[in-house]
Amino acid sequence: MKRIIFTVTNDLTYDQRMHRICTSLAENGYSVTLVGRKLPSSLPLRKEKFDLVRLNCFFHKGKLFYAEYNFRLFFHLLSSRMDAICAIDLDTIMPSLIVSKLRRIPRVYDAHELFTGLKEVATRPAIRKFWTAIEKIAVPRYKLGYTVSQSIAEEFQRRYGVCYAVVRNMSRLREAAIVPSSKRLLLYQGAVNEARAFEQLIPAMRNIDCRLMICGDGNFMPQLKELIRINGVEDKVDLTGMLSPEELWTVSQKAYIGLAVAENTGINQYLALPNKFFDYIHAGLPQVTMNFPEYSRINSQFEVAVLVNEATPEVIALAVNNLLHDTVLYERLRQNCLHARQVLNWQQEEKGLLDFYQSVFNQ
Repeated sequence: MKRIIFTVTNDLTYDQRMHRICTSLAENGYSVTLVGRKLPSSLPLRKEKFDLVRLNCFFHKGKLFYAEYNFRLFFHLLSSRMDAICAIDLDTIMPSLIVSKLRRIPRVYDAHELFTGLKEVATRPAIRKFWTAIEKIAVPRYKLGYTVSQSIAEEFQRRYGVCYAVVRNMSRLREAAIVPSSKRLLLYQGAVNEARAFEQLIPAMRNIDCRLMICGDGNFMPQLKELIRINGVEDKVDLTGMLSPEELWTVSQKAYIGLAVAENTGINQYLALPNKFFDYIHAGLPQVTMNFPEYSRINSQFEVAVLVNEATPEVIALAVNNLLHDTVLYERLRQNCLHARQVLNWQQEEKGLLDFYQSVFNQ
């Protein structure tokens, strides 16, 4: 039984992608450990088919956190048994690189995003310079890897000549009846971070006659709460904080439209293909999202979304209101979601993941 360790910087509770990946590998004969960190607010870990390890840190954000966590992660990996190691994003890539060299074992890079293309990185010169240096040092040394979209894989090949596979963030297909909601509820799920177009979405809510539920948390939450207050939409916007995958599924059954708007301010947003896009499809939710390459690629095949070319309050409000009132369009997109979920699901996508790791150990 081959042993694989995966490394992340989150607290393991809400990472749907890693839970899917680790479960699939564990079900197919691998011994899997997922390593993250423990926060003061961390919930108890649930029993899974793979092992979970949380590292304790004194610091929980900023430069000191990254320095401490990488230090602790390095020594944890050094003392662990493994046959391969997979680093998730740039913030865990260096300890995995060093330990894989010392132990002479295969190393894999799983890029959940184009880290240096995040707005919070790209718009801060010193931070961008630091992470770009890490990327230039490490990524070329990870010949084995995969990422979340074809566009990001092509960008890595252009930058560093690495040929990465694509394992998309697809939801696991549930054999459950998908009944349209009778409530006109808008749903945003995911990180509450910069570049998610909250500066445009919240003002748009003044001209949309229904409620918006935002399920998630992140570094933009204080600004989001202030935007809600300034625009006077406290009675239209509900903030739930972080929800478990099961709780998200329950909420999505009550929603009417999914929202996945974003700013075109960083290459990561432009090339991304996040969980929420597939989660909305699986919940039978027509969505309003961006006319970016990956969304457009899938929408041209299945037509599950209304694509907008820019995220302004006026454009967002127009697209949402049109979908709210055009029942023919809404029902067509909903039926297309029900068809697409039979094709775009984790049961199909995991086949590529399993082929990838079989090739890692066959080399």
